[in-house]
Amino acid sequence: MQNGSLISIENLKVYYKVGGVFSKKVVKAVDDVDLQIKRGETLGLVGESGCGKSSLGKAILRLIEPTEGKVIYNGVDLVKLSARQMREQRKHLQIIFQDPYSSLNPRMTVGQIIGEPIKTFGLAKGREVEERVQELMEAVGLSRRFVKRYPHEFSGGQRQRIGIARALALNPEFIVADEPISALDVSIQSQIMNLLEKLQAERKLTYLFISHDLRAVRHLSDRVAVMYLGKIVELASAKEIYEEPLHPYTKALISAVPIPDPEIEANRERIILKGDVPSPINPPQGCRFHTRCPFAIPECSIISPELVEIKPSHRVSCIRISKDHPDIKENAAKGLGVV
Repeated sequence: MQNGSLISIENLKVYYKVGGVFSKKVVKAVDDVDLQIKRGETLGLVGESGCGKSSLGKAILRLIEPTEGKVIYNGVDLVKLSARQMREQRKHLQIIFQDPYSSLNPRMTVGQIIGEPIKTFGLAKGREVEERVQELMEAVGLSRRFVKRYPHEFSGGQRQRIGIARALALNPEFIVADEPISALDVSIQSQIMNLLEKLQAERKLTYLFISHDLRAVRHLSDRVAVMYLGKIVELASAKEIYEEPLHPYTKALISAVPIPDPEIEANRERIILKGDVPSPINPPQGCRFHTRCPFAIPECSIISPELVEIKPSHRVSCIRISKDHPDIKENAAKGLGVV
């Protein structure tokens, strides 16, 4: 594990069998991913729907079982732990789900929902549980008066605050935030993002923030990993990803983010990708993005690119990009092939 890393993911694969017991079809949701999440940071994970973002987040927590690979947390490989050993680690590793409507038990009160993990892990008893629940409610911006209300009595934003309070109940160190604002009104999204920032500063949390909303990821993240069809194609600081994206897929994603300046928005270049995301059951050979890439050359359909460092702390997976030639547009103009 690299110095400063809280979570180190090595050669992680998540494959799903589809089509029945005798079928040989496999969905390669996460395919040989290496990633480090530094202690105290927010790592943003972006990509189109179906690229494997949520599968990666859930595999880290073993909410779904990895097919292969390692997930090392504080020096312990979570993949090798028994169910009982993993249960002990869950105090430190929590998740905020995407849909606050379906992730809360409609038959339980807010107090019961937030208090359940505290009781399950024996962190408090009796009156102490009630006090702890009320403290958590206040920490996420909910009134103590709501403790006996049911989920259907709350708005979407309030329900997501309940989900956040539940995730905080065991004093975790690491939280996977799986598209936590996508189901919310735009007016509420910024409130939840500000809450996540505030809680991170107060509680020294580490986040994996999964989202397809690039503006939200830019606001919250220290670094950003871009995922395409089960693989990481670019990894850099949030500032570099947004100001100097190198991979053609990242360039296309960034070009789709609206700019709140009418003059700049009207004159900037928009990159439109051709076709749809290929099926993860039968992904393209070589670079998985070559079927949609405007800069693809014949070698791209043969060579599977590795994620390599092109600039300091800026890694890219593309055979047409190198330290000497980081600009793929310039490479295309010069007719450069494999570099």
